[in-house]
Amino acid sequence: MSLFSHRTHASPKANTSLPASNWQRRIGANQRTRTAAIPPWLINTASLIVMVFLVALSLSIGVADFSWSGILQSIISHSANADSALLLVSRIPRTVAIVLTGIAMAVAGMIIQVVLKNRFVEPSMVGATQSAALGLLVVSLLFPASALIVKMGVATIAAMLGMMLFMLLIHRIPPTDFLMIPLIGIVFGGIIEAITTFIAYQTESLQMLSVWQFGDFSGVLAGRYELLWLTGGLCVLAYIIADKLTIIGLGDNIALNLGISKRQVTWIGVGMVAMMSAVVVVTVGMIPFIGLVVPNIVSRIMGDKLRRSLPAVALLGASAVLLCDIIGRSIRYPFEVPVATVFGVVGTVLFLWLLLRAPVEQ
Repeated sequence: MSLFSHRTHASPKANTSLPASNWQRRIGANQRTRTAAIPPWLINTASLIVMVFLVALSLSIGVADFSWSGILQSIISHSANADSALLLVSRIPRTVAIVLTGIAMAVAGMIIQVVLKNRFVEPSMVGATQSAALGLLVVSLLFPASALIVKMGVATIAAMLGMMLFMLLIHRIPPTDFLMIPLIGIVFGGIIEAITTFIAYQTESLQMLSVWQFGDFSGVLAGRYELLWLTGGLCVLAYIIADKLTIIGLGDNIALNLGISKRQVTWIGVGMVAMMSAVVVVTVGMIPFIGLVVPNIVSRIMGDKLRRSLPAVALLGASAVLLCDIIGRSIRYPFEVPVATVFGVVGTVLFLWLLLRAPVEQ
């Protein structure tokens, strides 16, 4: 039996014969194919304008003194000053890292939702980020002098193994139990996180582990974030294979009839999600709920076609993380609240709204 075939054995006739609870009817209504309510170009244009505004605001906010007039003076005089040095060394790298992280986690969430055919999962709910942190901790303890690319590779392999184990756990879940998958994922991720914390406690590495468990951009400087550009390339790859991923999400029989290899596309999707999660954890730490909230909001507005909605998912993901980082830097100025904490609060509220909202009218 295939590892990724837990949806293949349920026929439409068998599904209709099962008693449907209010939860199942509500979630089932959300799984139907939706069409775009607003023109995609309008949504993407508005999202880009909002993101540019937030980028400018992010570059302007910080503890150190900074002025745009000093940047203009540096450009006119063709000489570096304190403002230009701060912009190049700290503000631009931090803002770029925020944008790339938001894009990566939102796109990764969209991919895993398509692969698992469930709107209520994201990388942190399938054990990807927790497994990446566990792999990163193990390699840091066993080989502390290893290169960053080695640690990222081990974290990626650990994330893939964690996702494969999760898929084995949900292998026999009926397709009507849409809420069981995220619930199992939360428990599964909690177990891996508990194991990681126990190992860190025994090895006196809790402080090092806390850096990876709470996403924070305060330590991002030039030379410490460049691995995130890999996620940008993976997002481009996701856009290239978007049509195949969409076909996989429509069902196994449709993919087979159209000549799409479900196993191959699924492995590619899982590998991309694992690598994105590993790179983000290695660079800035875990940030929950981005991959859950953003794809659901975009899907509600633009429909389910991945190639059409993926740019909006990327832009909204970047804007969401930028906004939460700006809030985290502002509410206790000059101190910072980690962006994972801010988005954790916002994401929890939005997740509950996604669970409790009324079904979409068809």
